[in-house]
Amino acid sequence: MLLLPIGKIHAQDIEPPMYEFRGAWIATVYKLDWPTSNVELHQKRQMVDLLDYLKDAGINAVFFQVRSVADAMYESSYEPWSHYLTGSQSTPATYDPLTFVIEEAHRRGMELHAWVNPYRAHNGSAFQVADNHVTQKRPEWTYRAGQITWLDPGQKAVRDYVTTIVMDIARRYAIDGIHFDDYFYPYPPNHLTFTNRPDQQTFLNENRGFTNINAWRRDNINLHIAQVSDSLRTLNTNLKFGVSPFGIWKNGVPSGIFGLDAYNRIFADPIEWIQSGTIDYLVPQLYWAFGGSQDYAKLSRWWASQAAGIHLYTGHALHEIGRDFSTSEVPNQVAFNRTVDQIDGSVFFRARFLLPGRARNFAQRIRNGLYQYPSLPPPMEWKDMSAPLTPTNLSVEKTQQSYQLTWNDFSVGRYAIYRVQSDTRPDERIVTNDVRNLIAITGEKQYTDEDIFGTERYWYFVRSVSSNSIQSPPTSPVSTSRESVPPSTQLHLSAYPTVFSDYIHIEYALQTPDIVSLQLFDSIGRNVATLMNDTFKPSGQYRMSYSSHNNQLPSGMYWLVLTAGDQRRTHAIIHSH
Repeated sequence: MLLLPIGKIHAQDIEPPMYEFRGAWIATVYKLDWPTSNVELHQKRQMVDLLDYLKDAGINAVFFQVRSVADAMYESSYEPWSHYLTGSQSTPATYDPLTFVIEEAHRRGMELHAWVNPYRAHNGSAFQVADNHVTQKRPEWTYRAGQITWLDPGQKAVRDYVTTIVMDIARRYAIDGIHFDDYFYPYPPNHLTFTNRPDQQTFLNENRGFTNINAWRRDNINLHIAQVSDSLRTLNTNLKFGVSPFGIWKNGVPSGIFGLDAYNRIFADPIEWIQSGTIDYLVPQLYWAFGGSQDYAKLSRWWASQAAGIHLYTGHALHEIGRDFSTSEVPNQVAFNRTVDQIDGSVFFRARFLLPGRARNFAQRIRNGLYQYPSLPPPMEWKDMSAPLTPTNLSVEKTQQSYQLTWNDFSVGRYAIYRVQSDTRPDERIVTNDVRNLIAITGEKQYTDEDIFGTERYWYFVRSVSSNSIQSPPTSPVSTSRESVPPSTQLHLSAYPTVFSDYIHIEYALQTPDIVSLQLFDSIGRNVATLMNDTFKPSGQYRMSYSSHNNQLPSGMYWLVLTAGDQRRTHAIIHSH
């Protein structure tokens, strides 16, 4: 029985989240989502259009398939170009698609995860492999399973080779994460069994003491997941590593669930990866509806109960809408996710089904409902939680039919743009803590707002966003009014050292007398100390010191907020033990 009846889940009944993972898989194998043309210009145009549609639908992260059959949708010194890119593995590309897609995704404020198939070497399609393909260079690393050719996960040399491929991508490209799908061992009808053992000789040579071949196969994958995880974390602790396993772990788990399972048929044990801490997120492919022996509610709630210490996003089957799914099925699943604390978002299979008119206009339905407001991928608490610096020099200029925002920033990242209608200067902390005021997330240092009508006065705030979705203190606001708004009090605030372990020295100045408050907030906006509360101060310059011992501050990013009248100044500081 569902915790919340599906018929009663409505977008307007659920608080819109500031942080929610909203991903889409861009599959290049068979050109499922990749442009059909082999011409660079046409490919780029179609990818730009696709990313625009994904952005408009509310997607904030894409999984771009860069290696589907031991090939490369990027410039590689190890493997040949994908024939899905150029028409032949032996034909070099005229540009680097991964670089292009990274830049375009980041320009739209979206994360880009490089999606890698670790072991599939040939899918049985009628294409000729190049001389530098792994099946030609190292045929002893492969075996045939039905119509497909597989890299043998049981061989340490294979695991080392695939890890080298992953690390080559991670070192050279500005990706946000590495993503594996569930092709660890072949699916039925090509699956391995106790009698169909193309890896039997490897088992004899490299069994590591295992006597059960299926347990050994699962351990091969566990070892490789741990190896990739350790390598990525050594390179860059902020890179994310995740896997999208098949949606059923074992038959009968949870009770009443039956079907092909990952544990016994494709030898994947994601529960082990969770418990060993070798992944950052999991995206179980829950491609079923509510009810029945593959009940979405039972499965998603069970996965949530297992996902302590990682992020859990559920995979949804857009391709089933209009076939086995009604038009309300996937929106109801997304809404249901928001009622389960441990589920952090959704990923949709596949990107082309988010195009206009596809999947019974799913993109329009969810954009007008559950994804009405933009959202950031949720921060991972075990990664860098430091807030970036606040953008500077925010300005707004009215054009004929829009308002053009520009700002400066020394970092390269994302920006969250907030807007509120008010006749008087609003409180930036109140405005920027409400997702209903969040109008856009962008990777550019400018934004054009075309959604304002009438003569009302609007105020804008911008916050920098780190790679881990930590937001900076907001900028001082700018207003759409052409008239200057003289402040009642001119303020100045500074503090040193910016990184402090014990004492921090604070300087502030007032041009005219006023009632002054000085407060300290942590990176998520909680008031951790009040240094001065509604105190009258004559005009002049002031100095004071603050000791972190007073509040036993943990290490992290904080900001000082000085308020006088309707004016406010902020200053970011870092406490380090």
